[in-house]
Amino acid sequence: MEMNGFVSRPRLIITGAILAVLTLAVIVKYGVAMLTPPPAYAESAPLGERGAILDRNGKILAVQSVVYNIAVTRSAVKDKPLFARLLAPLTGFSDQEILSRLEDGSGDFFYLKKKISESEKAAIVEVVTLSKLRGLRLEPVQSRIYPEKSLASQVVGFLGDEGYGLTGIEYSLQDTLSSGLSADGAPRTALSVELTLDSAIQYELEKIARATMADTNAEAMMLLAVEAKTGEILSYVSEPAADLNAFPESVPTERKDRPALYRYEPGSVFKIFSIASMLDLGAVRDDDRFVCDGAYRFTTPAGETISIGDLAAHGIVGPRDVIRLSCNDGTGQMSEKVEAAAFEAKLRAFGFGEKTGIELPGEAAGYLPSVDRWSLRSKPTIAIGQEISVSALQMVEAATAIANGGKRVALTLVSRLMDRDGQTVYRHAPQVLGRPVSAYTANLMLSYMQSTAESGTGTKASVGDVPIAVKTGTAQMASQDKAGYSNTDFVSSCLGIFPADDPKIIVYAVIIKPEGETYGGRIAAPVVSEATNAIIDQLGLGRGSAPSVRHTGLVTIPKTEPVRLGSVMPDLTGVPKRMLSPLVERTDLRVYIQGDGYVTDQQPPPGTPIEKGMTIELTLE
Repeated sequence: MEMNGFVSRPRLIITGAILAVLTLAVIVKYGVAMLTPPPAYAESAPLGERGAILDRNGKILAVQSVVYNIAVTRSAVKDKPLFARLLAPLTGFSDQEILSRLEDGSGDFFYLKKKISESEKAAIVEVVTLSKLRGLRLEPVQSRIYPEKSLASQVVGFLGDEGYGLTGIEYSLQDTLSSGLSADGAPRTALSVELTLDSAIQYELEKIARATMADTNAEAMMLLAVEAKTGEILSYVSEPAADLNAFPESVPTERKDRPALYRYEPGSVFKIFSIASMLDLGAVRDDDRFVCDGAYRFTTPAGETISIGDLAAHGIVGPRDVIRLSCNDGTGQMSEKVEAAAFEAKLRAFGFGEKTGIELPGEAAGYLPSVDRWSLRSKPTIAIGQEISVSALQMVEAATAIANGGKRVALTLVSRLMDRDGQTVYRHAPQVLGRPVSAYTANLMLSYMQSTAESGTGTKASVGDVPIAVKTGTAQMASQDKAGYSNTDFVSSCLGIFPADDPKIIVYAVIIKPEGETYGGRIAAPVVSEATNAIIDQLGLGRGSAPSVRHTGLVTIPKTEPVRLGSVMPDLTGVPKRMLSPLVERTDLRVYIQGDGYVTDQQPPPGTPIEKGMTIELTLE
């Protein structure tokens, strides 16, 4: 064979020898690796950090922990009976159960047990090391401890087996809470999240919600408390709720985040936004008067008569009375005076029909149809809180505009973010989302709502020594098996803002499908009163010295004592029928009582001078 000058026989021999030595080295290395026994157990590399979740006062709601999965490779287990016998007492399985899984399973790999604790892991390491068992690996898994169990569980959320959040803040702030690489490949440090929630207030309001559900046999309950000026949510109650430490065993109704996801027709609570819109547009004035005969009726150009019922015939009413008495007829008549497109624009300025942007997954946008899809009855129907769907979060955010002189403030659940040294890297600052109505209109609506607490449908929401502005609502739910509305399913609600003269807190209670009594003024208003008292006590707000927005000149009487008339007509709202007997026995007055139960409406109104021979009409329910 002929070779050129560079490729010579000596060169080939040397190259071949080098290759042979290298090949032999590789063979020896792998041979040693194959013949050397594997370690008694293998442990995966440690996991990255995950930040804690805390309440606004530093109370821990979720904190990192590490658990371990016992992974087994069947082919590597040399003495299966010994393996089963030694691990059985450490895992809670019987020898036979472990042997069965070693011999009968498909594939070469399986998990013997998941999520064992650090102490369980230490015991297994000791036994496996001493006995030189093979085929077992301990995989560290990022896990969570939730010290407060079900407290605010829909907000806190749950961490899944793979170290990723599945619900709540654990899900929506996954990248913030966990370390790793960012989208551009840069290292990312885990941050802790301080929520706006106050655990003490959350605990008290959850107790109130559970008691209310038991009393009303309701399907579910929502109870929110928000700082009016900052939009920071102090309490976020959605009952029933899941224990986060036993989340896999919970049922869907316990996991549902109702304030963000549940859409419903709000009913009469919505009147504070619809009537505020009409007032601000100039379509309605404070001194306008309407005659309520017990139902709102109008006839379409096609000759169809549309009727919306009312609780009672309220007589002559102004906008204040419409809010105070929750008058559907008056609301419908006012809606005739407002231009539809301008009305829709105002409601959208309050935030209806769009998400609030809260830091939770899957938020619902609700439904506010565009004006080109409105029917002839849409204006009055939307004005009373039907033909529109909302979330509880939207209602509370809209209420910030009434509480803040017309300025709507964005809601938030995140107070600040902190690094591992506790240094603040982000702190929430209030965000104004616009001004749906003027300060004059907002303050006028607050005074209307305070009248509701003093002498209207919201008297049961009153706390006595702190002025509160209130609106109640009762909405029929859509029927599940036919067109139209259900005769048995209702959403009962009440919204309160206090102190009415300097709003600090908004409270909103929603009772879903109560049984028996359904009127919001009777079952939801007391919830707002109880929650307000709890919040005032927890925050140390002043009592008894707060001035009233306005002097009403009304006379209130005890609801548990027989009625005795003085020189002016008292407020009889809420007085039971049995306490009216002294009034009926009066021979100088004509007294007519309609219905049974408690007084819901009266003519003449409170504050009217008592005159001989005058007629008093009382409606009871």
